[in-house]
Amino acid sequence: MSIIHHDEAFRDRAAMLAMRAMIALSGSFSIEPSARKDYDLLIARTKIAEGIETSQAIVAGVSGWWVTPAGARAEDGAVLYVHGGGYVLGSAEAYRGLASQIASRAGRPVFVIDYALAPEKPFPAAYDDVSKAYAELASATSGRVALMGDSAGGGAVLSVAMNRADAVPAPLAIVAYSPWVDPALEGESMVTRGDVDPILNRQSLADGARQYLVGAGVSDPRVNALKADFAKLPPVRIDVGDDEILLDDSLRFEALAGEAGRQVEAHVWKGMVHVFPTNVAMLKASAQALDGTAEFLKRHF
Repeated sequence: MSIIHHDEAFRDRAAMLAMRAMIALSGSFSIEPSARKDYDLLIARTKIAEGIETSQAIVAGVSGWWVTPAGARAEDGAVLYVHGGGYVLGSAEAYRGLASQIASRAGRPVFVIDYALAPEKPFPAAYDDVSKAYAELASATSGRVALMGDSAGGGAVLSVAMNRADAVPAPLAIVAYSPWVDPALEGESMVTRGDVDPILNRQSLADGARQYLVGAGVSDPRVNALKADFAKLPPVRIDVGDDEILLDDSLRFEALAGEAGRQVEAHVWKGMVHVFPTNVAMLKASAQALDGTAEFLKRHF
């Protein structure tokens, strides 16, 4: 099994205590359209890295933002980033900061996609948008595209890669932060981490699944990566917090990939919570995970 455990830095322990206190004061996290503005404000706290240009664009009819290091060209290879938010929240504009931290380290342009959100546009709208954008980028770059996403976006990029048409080339690699791969919510960490996860709870994820999966089943491989075709899986790096209810989504995915003979690195970070790499200004672990992401991407590019 390729599971790498990372200890918690002393300074991160203090930062996480402060973060937990702040989250406790702000109330429970909800995945509802009414939370979109607050979610974007939270995600946008990740600052745009120096030397990065951002511009709006459309790929395969889907809007988004290019986040590009100086001198880099998408034609030479790019990363398609799919944001989190339970298929209900999130925007490419808000995620430019996180994407810029990846782009500056990896030296590659990142396209953050504004896929269709539920409940206005339920399943398979998000899956279809990501699939179309990936296929067009793969064609434009002669297959030199990596996929990346967090939370629901992390699950989406895994599903898109594993269910792609045979005529569409495989991504060079995939990076997923705290991926939500199982809308059936069957992982043991839903219970074992329920008391320590300050961000997500079973009900919030169930709310997201309810709004997205209108008329669809939780075992559809286009939304449940545990049910997809592992034979099509390229090399994967996963970063997940040890204190989040989605921990077992990552561990079960890694185990199934291993059984299929696929290469998956699952990095488990002690004391960390959901999508902790966004907190690069506060957490040493965030910078380490981002640096590891860049090294992984460079290796496969």
